Amino acid sequence: MEIKKISVIGGGTMGNGIAHVFALKNFKVNLVEISSELADKSLLNISKNLDRQVKKESISEKDKQEALSNINKIIGVDKTPPDSDLVIEAIYENKEAKLNIFNIINDIVKKDSIFASNTSSISITELSSASRPERFIGMHFMNPVPVMQLVEIIRGFSTSDDTYKAIRELSIKLDKVPVEVFDYPGFISNRILMPMINEAIFALMEGVASATDIDTVMKLGMNHPMGPLTLADFIGLDVCLAIMEVLYNGFNDSKYRPCPLLKKMVAAKKLGRKTGEGFFKYS
Repeated sequence: MEIKKISVIGGGTMGNGIAHVFALKNFKVNLVEISSELADKSLLNISKNLDRQVKKESISEKDKQEALSNINKIIGVDKTPPDSDLVIEAIYENKEAKLNIFNIINDIVKKDSIFASNTSSISITELSSASRPERFIGMHFMNPVPVMQLVEIIRGFSTSDDTYKAIRELSIKLDKVPVEVFDYPGFISNRILMPMINEAIFALMEGVASATDIDTVMKLGMNHPMGPLTLADFIGLDVCLAIMEVLYNGFNDSKYRPCPLLKKMVAAKKLGRKTGEGFFKYS
């Protein structure tokens, strides 16, 4: 099951990072977006991130140019190239939107290709029901993709061993560290991380300590590189809330109840870095 041609659907923060790492390893990448403007913005971000690597001398200018030449811009999900060996969906966290994409491409892309979702919490088994369960898998990259080594490889209920092995080997070729995870709400990373963030928000809401002091405790006391509230701002409070709701609904356990302050901030559009304000303010 040799994988050479990759299609990445969605060129946002995660999608452009995924395209970046594949292109840098000399894979041919189709970057699929809904408009030319969004595709150009994604390619510009990839170029800027490659420039950072050139500046740090982790890659050469030649490496950068070759990586950019490996990326092909595609406008429209229905234009996803049929000969794609692997299609990775990397849009926002919405089950219906993801299912719609897989419904569309299932009739377009060759039958022996693998479908993968970069979802951070939505059931791989449910997403695979729209297309090809045995050849469907989760590839949950960490943000920022070019920097973070981990890839959670999530097996749906029907994911075949051959599919898992192919994606595991592919992840290693990207110089990533693959971890096998089975399909339960939140997988591993977010099942552990998000309740910690949620509890930090409860502590803030209850006036236990200030946002700065809560983050300081976790950085200096637990040796975390970033405090939980700063991390929540980085991830996006809307994303944090969506994942907490997946955990809460998936397990029907009150320990996953989203903090009311988190829900209030999302309603107020204070989503973190991307809106300029969350638990902290950003210029």
